[in-house]
Amino acid sequence: MMKLQKKLALCLAFVLLALTGLTGCHGARGLEPFRMPGEFDADRTYEITFWAKNDTNRTQVDIYHKAIADFEELYPNIKVNLRLYTDYGRIYNDVITNIATNTTPNVCITYPDHVATYLTGVNTVVPLDDLFTDSRYGLGGSELKFDGPAQSEIVGKFLEECSFDGHYYAIPYMRSTEACYINKTYVEKLGYEVPDVLTWDFIWEVAEAAMEKDASGKFKVNGKEVLIPIVYKSTDNMMISMLKQKGAEYSDAAGKIGIFNDTTEEILYTVAEHAGTGAFSTFKISSYPANMLNAGECIFAIDSTAGATWMGSDAPLIDIAEETLVKFETAVRTIPQYDTEQPLMISQGPSICVFNKADDQEVLASWLFAQFLLTNDVQIAYAGTEGYVPVTTKAQESAEYQDYLARAGEDGEHHYIVKMQATELLLNNIENTFVTPVFNGSASLRDAAGQLIENVTKSVRRGETVDDSYMEKLYKNVISLYRLNLDGASQESDAVGRKDLGPLPATSKALLLTLAGVWFLMGIYVLRGVLKKKSLEKKQ
Repeated sequence: MMKLQKKLALCLAFVLLALTGLTGCHGARGLEPFRMPGEFDADRTYEITFWAKNDTNRTQVDIYHKAIADFEELYPNIKVNLRLYTDYGRIYNDVITNIATNTTPNVCITYPDHVATYLTGVNTVVPLDDLFTDSRYGLGGSELKFDGPAQSEIVGKFLEECSFDGHYYAIPYMRSTEACYINKTYVEKLGYEVPDVLTWDFIWEVAEAAMEKDASGKFKVNGKEVLIPIVYKSTDNMMISMLKQKGAEYSDAAGKIGIFNDTTEEILYTVAEHAGTGAFSTFKISSYPANMLNAGECIFAIDSTAGATWMGSDAPLIDIAEETLVKFETAVRTIPQYDTEQPLMISQGPSICVFNKADDQEVLASWLFAQFLLTNDVQIAYAGTEGYVPVTTKAQESAEYQDYLARAGEDGEHHYIVKMQATELLLNNIENTFVTPVFNGSASLRDAAGQLIENVTKSVRRGETVDDSYMEKLYKNVISLYRLNLDGASQESDAVGRKDLGPLPATSKALLLTLAGVWFLMGIYVLRGVLKKKSLEKKQ
């Protein structure tokens, strides 16, 4: 019996060893680091995937298709498959899911905050430092079949946003900032003039003045039953910008979170005060700022410059019924400031990252396409669809782009005046823009920043009391909801590891069944031996 037990144990050991080897490959298996090939193998064919986002704007879709067609004409051995999303959050979630099975796209439009989380996988995103500087295939390289920008021709502020953890992990694609779109007609009707630089005190004062109603219960300024003078689209940007303008803590590059401070509480009490009178609300709670502005139900609509084509009575992308549209004069300003001498506004907009693959040649093909998106034709065409600006000085200083800017207001479509003013606003304030630190978990912190304002606004509208005990509970709830670690980065660091890795391969399933069978047989054998031993003892 002892010999048979040894054989069974040996068999079990082999099964366990094989099972460990095969199942260990399942899930978020790391790739080898990318190695720059000696040269691009143009004799091979490649098929790469490109995930991109558009604002349900057909013109943007057409630009992507044209860029792909132009690139494939230059590189007929590289086929690019486009997958479009209408939300960056969906791209982020899909990438995280696909990291676990090594099925990420090759090239992806994304945000640096998201890339920081992608990096929790092993060698998932390609560091671009060596690719930038390669004399043949790098930025402005000699072997490129297109006129791409050199590294020095990418706007320094925008390129810096893509650098973290000591490497460049992305290249900027488009940039925007936030703007305040103003119903100037209503502001003047209330007895005010729109200043060149808005302050928070000014818009709070005007907003409260606008809350006056007539005897019938309608607001005097618009003659309607509905008016929310200030509507902010992105409350995360609102909180982040206010903290930055006040010089208060938010987070540092190491991921230490400092947002839960006295200045944040002061801001939230101010929000509560004006939300309580009905003078302030948010996109998530009320409605899209552009729709309310265009219906005469909002005076200060704060949104991205990339949303400019929806703003104003004559906007080309008006999204409300014609009978609800109100005619007014639109003014475009930077977001409200605490210090008009040192204006600060957030820099935002999509970037491009390249995902690592087992085939270095495939990665190089992907990098060539990513670079192509920085060429003048693509940059200028896409920037013209919204209030974006090109990310390269090469495009910004080109005769074509300068002609585009000079024709502001020439028509109500491509040169729509509000869109052009939003574009100029960013071009004139690039040095006044800022970005938040990027680390694994910074995306969660950003969401938490907005949630603070959203929760306070909702609570006041429900008649809840906002006091010190409320603030204490709010902080605890938000810290828990977004799994924030105040001593370091968010606990989002294991986001990739927590994902469902999908079904086990058939070989692993077979081995598990075999293992179960071996244990079952061993159990029977041992039980049989015990019973036999007891039987012999009884006979004796």
